[in-house]
Amino acid sequence: MKKTVLLSWSSGKDSAWALHVLRQDPDVEVVGLFTTVNQAFQRVAMHAVRVELLQAQAAALGLPLRQLAIPYPCGNEDYASRMADFVNACRADGVSHMAFGDLFLEDVRAYREQNLAGSGIAPLFPLWGLPTAELAQTMLRSGLKARLTCLDPRKLPRELAGREFGQALLDALPPDADPCGEYGEFHSFAWDGPMFLRPVPHAVGETVERDGFVFTDLLPLDPQRG
Repeated sequence: MKKTVLLSWSSGKDSAWALHVLRQDPDVEVVGLFTTVNQAFQRVAMHAVRVELLQAQAAALGLPLRQLAIPYPCGNEDYASRMADFVNACRADGVSHMAFGDLFLEDVRAYREQNLAGSGIAPLFPLWGLPTAELAQTMLRSGLKARLTCLDPRKLPRELAGREFGQALLDALPPDADPCGEYGEFHSFAWDGPMFLRPVPHAVGETVERDGFVFTDLLPLDPQRG
């Protein structure tokens, strides 16, 4: 029996690549995506991608999207309760596994595993342990396209905000930065590649610094005009 997998979708390149890897596995059926959304701002948490673009991604991937709305601010207990209710609902709908695009941070993995413990849903980490320098090159060779939506100015130059994830960007990263941004150096918006049925049209908007991070707003475009 195939694993029925719901993929944690951050809107970024690692989620996109996790989907690509899962789809190559004959024992896996990816039945949809799920994303936590900041209810107050209607954006993906940390990546700050607009909900309209998130929904456009799901359509371009050919997958249903489940949005878990989280109030802002949200305490740890409230968040845990909402997540538990969401996981239970997914299990009732026949989901057997939840997949995550995490690469190597043990504490993040342990947190995911703890959230699913006893739920009847098992975690999957299809990218776990892959060398990130090689992974970044594999993504680029495949034709995966993504744009930086958020960066940590303590770790990266501010002028990299809004840039395409490509060789020029990788060459511009400081020597101690992870090529996939796994230490929180940057977050991205994936908009084309082998996992997409079609590109997600968008325009680059304003770049602002807020709460210690640099965010570049991406604007949805009409596919007929974009």
